[in-house]
Amino acid sequence: MSYDRAITVFSPDGHLFQVEYAMEAVRRGSTAVGVRGKDCVVLAVERRALAKLQDPRTIRKIVSVDDRSVLAFAGLTADARVLINKTRIEAQSYRLTCEDAPSVEYLARYIARTQQKYTQRGGVRPFGIATLLAGFSDEGNPVLYQTDPAGTHSEWKSQVIGGRNAKSLREFLEKNWEEGLEEEKAVRIGVQALLEVVDSGAKNMEICVVRPGGGKSIMAEKDVDAIVKEIEAEAEEGKTKASTSDE
Repeated sequence: MSYDRAITVFSPDGHLFQVEYAMEAVRRGSTAVGVRGKDCVVLAVERRALAKLQDPRTIRKIVSVDDRSVLAFAGLTADARVLINKTRIEAQSYRLTCEDAPSVEYLARYIARTQQKYTQRGGVRPFGIATLLAGFSDEGNPVLYQTDPAGTHSEWKSQVIGGRNAKSLREFLEKNWEEGLEEEKAVRIGVQALLEVVDSGAKNMEICVVRPGGGKSIMAEKDVDAIVKEIEAEAEEGKTKASTSDE
């Protein structure tokens, strides 16, 4: 029997191959990094090179779900559009029912629940995306959640999804993340992580800072470029010092 054809059938060693293939689709997507700071959450995504005549505004990897929540994704953009629209409708429905904005955790649970439903029924396929959901808790603390195609959700201090180098980038974040990061430092860590996978610097990056109240601000390319140049200058200086000490 071909166990990778049916979504609802386990293989003898306990695998659901279609879900694993969906995770492979995420790995083939562009990289997204989330960094939680003291009073902000930074989302940094890799922007793949666009066709010369394409309008860059139509390709968005960071979107608002609700007034208090911002989402970044890695994987299939069309799948993301469908899941984001479902989540926005759920957020509006929650507001109508409860007369309050849904929490970031509630939306992360909803996204994970929806993704899990698509792994358990015949006639559908899993969503080929992973998401990072950023915002603030009811107590006013910054929070960062991740969901994956299997339908699990978890809270993180800093996380990376998508791309072939996710493991090495996660190790970089583990080394450099610390409690109580200022906004400037959190942005710098996000940019530094993306520089490992992005070739042409700030041009292929999108950096979003989520501040209290759910306000999201996308950084201008010139501001990102200034940080990139600063990081590259420091790296060059470090190399020069190392070669001088070797001599």
